[in-house]
Formats: sequence, structure tokens, C-alpha cells
Amino acid sequence: MAEVSFLYGSGCIKTEIADERLLAVLEPKAAAPSDKTEAELVAGAMRAPRGSKPLSELANGKKKIVLIASDHTRPVPSRLIVPSMLREIRKGNPDADVTILIATGCHRGTTEAELRAKFGDAIVESEKIVVHDCEDEDNLVEIGTLPSGAALRINRIAAEADLLVAEGFVEPHFFAGFSGGRKSVLPGICARRTVMANHCSKFIDSPFARTGILDGNPIHRDMLAAARMAKLAFVCNVVLDADKKVIFAAAGDPDDAQRAGADFLLGRSMVKPAMADIVISTNGGYPLDQNIYQAVKGMTAAEATVREGGVIIMCAKSGDGHGGERFWKTFRDEKDVGKLLAAFRATAPEDTIPDQWQSQIFARVLSRATVIYLSEAPDELVRDLHMIPVHSLEEAIAEADRILGCKGTITAIPDGVGVIVRE
Repeated sequence: MAEVSFLYGSGCIKTEIADERLLAVLEPKAAAPSDKTEAELVAGAMRAPRGSKPLSELANGKKKIVLIASDHTRPVPSRLIVPSMLREIRKGNPDADVTILIATGCHRGTTEAELRAKFGDAIVESEKIVVHDCEDEDNLVEIGTLPSGAALRINRIAAEADLLVAEGFVEPHFFAGFSGGRKSVLPGICARRTVMANHCSKFIDSPFARTGILDGNPIHRDMLAAARMAKLAFVCNVVLDADKKVIFAAAGDPDDAQRAGADFLLGRSMVKPAMADIVISTNGGYPLDQNIYQAVKGMTAAEATVREGGVIIMCAKSGDGHGGERFWKTFRDEKDVGKLLAAFRATAPEDTIPDQWQSQIFARVLSRATVIYLSEAPDELVRDLHMIPVHSLEEAIAEADRILGCKGTITAIPDGVGVIVRE
């Protein structure tokens, strides 16, 4: 028997799986120990930019400089990165008019308390900070048309900048391939309708719109085009470990720096599928498994390695419930997943609504496998979302065996958002 631990809430849950049933435990490789501190990794990346002149040289002669920073929903160590970028900017031009523009995408505005927690009091009190609002039409400007045909509308402050730069981090993303780089612009500082068009059903339906894939990914293509059209000149991106510590940094051209982070992650996090009858996955524990909406991300790792008609056991504490009213009602009110998928696919890009992409991906998962959901969410809510509620791994495996009519093979994914499952 093998004992396997799965991230769940602020801890983990364990179960024993018979050796003859367990095909694989899919986990990222341990990061090689570094002799550099987080600050040294960032400083080193800034000194050796990829595909770009140093930031200090780019800032020379530029008056209006905008630094796009991540919002409260991202664990980017802005206290570490932003001061380093500001020093380089002012080294090149001490008199530059610098604005930090918070890339909220379509999220709510970041509060002052959240800004202070993110940047520290000194930056909040000494720097000019503007929080992007995707609905503020007076402060949005159209700068062109994306390859998809969608209009690119971005924050006016960024559009009028003499130099546009950004901080951020690179992690696997379940339809954009990876975060980081170009995502600071789209969705970061775009109009809601531009974001909706980028997240349209046609793009989500692409087989290239998957975790760990950039080449051929239509969502990435439009995001990269948006960054180029906005003249995003320089980024500093980091990769974080499970403790949110910097383990890799890359700076320079937005595409080059992001690709460097993606390559680092592929080397560390890519695992080959072990196609099984039953796949047990998680959403990486707290804070990512607080609701069912977010748990769709961890399900996509299982989707990539479960046999057609198999069973996914998803472990996500979900103390906050469904995580999205529209998401919940979409599935509560329509019991035919095939009809839902057809409706999503028939939706024109300009008619995309918030959360549609998450619902479409969830419906895709449900069409491939039965989902058993281990959580603290109410059983009725789980059933509304076309899943089978359970309250222990042992109960979940027994239920999976009952559905399959046999003791099926099992693949375990202890951290479903920490791996890239690809051939």
C-alpha cells in the first residue's frame, strides 16, 4: 500500500492506495537549492535583461513612465520587485513622472489597505498610484484591433505613457498557458469588453488553450499582440515556490522574459500523463481551494490524464461555497452538459459574459468524466453543479469503484495547480 497526501485547505488529507491500483503520483520536481536570496535573484535579472536594454537606459529621456503592477489577487512580491524597478527608472531619469498602475483586469478595485500590504507604506505614501477600472470609459482608449478582430481598449494612462513597463509572475495558467509577461496588459489594464472577447468560447475551445501551451494558443496570441500594441517595453517577472518565495527571475522584453519563466516551469513542473480510470486531484490547498469556481483549475490537470468516461475525484475544501452566482445557476438550471457546451460554443465573441470561460471549461471536464467532489460545501450545492458529494477519500474511491463497476486504476495529483500535465 502507498500512502499519498493531497493538499486540502491549510493542511492535507491522506489515503492509502493499493500498489497494484496506483499508476503514478504526478508531482513537480523539487526546486534546486539556490545560493542567492530573493532580492539577489531579482537584481541579477534586472542586470541581465533578455532581449532588451537595461531599464535605466530605456528610461533615459522618457518623461511619463507607467509601471503596471499586479493587484491584490496575485501573490506577486511587489515589495521586492517594484522598488528595484523604480531605482532603475530613476537611475536613468531622476526627473521622470512615474505612475504605478494597478492591473485589476476585471476584478474589483484594490483598497488602500491592500495596497499598503502589497507595497508597504513608503511606496503608497510617496508614489503616484492609480487603480485600473475596466468600466471607466472616460479613462479607456482604443489603440487598435487585435489579430482576433477585437478592439483593443486600454487604460488611458498607459496609452499616453512615454515608457510602459510591468512587474509580475509566471505560473501555469489553465487556458492562457502561463501567466506573466503580456498578461499585465491583457487582461490587466484593458476594458471589460476587450477581456471578454479574448476569453471567448472559440478561443477557450481551442486544443491549444491549455495549461503550459503558448505556441498556437489563440488567447496568448491576442495577449501578446495587445502588449506589443500598447508598447510594453520591459517586464520583471518571477517564479514562486509553494511558500511564495522567489526561485527564479527574468527581466527584459515581455515575451522573452515570460518565455524564460515558462521554460523554467516546464523543466520543473511538466509531468507526463498516466492515463487512469480514476484521477485524484486538488486545487493546491488554501487559498486556492476556497470555492468550487476556482477548483475548476485543478480539475483540468485531472482532465488531461483521466480516461474518457472515467472518474475525477476533486479535493477542494470550498468553505466559501460556489464562488460565483452565475456559475452556480448556469449548472443548476441546465442538467444537460451537452446543451451547455453547445450554447457556449454558439456564443459570439462580443456576447461573451463574465465567468463564461470557467463554465465552459467545467462543462468540458464534466463531459469527459464523472466528478466526485470532496469538500465542506453543502451536498445540495455540489449536486447542483453536476458532481457527487463525498466527505472522505475512502468514500470517494469506493464511490468511483461503484460507478466504474470495478476497482479501477488510479493516478494521484497532490497539487493540481502545481503541475503541467502534457506529453
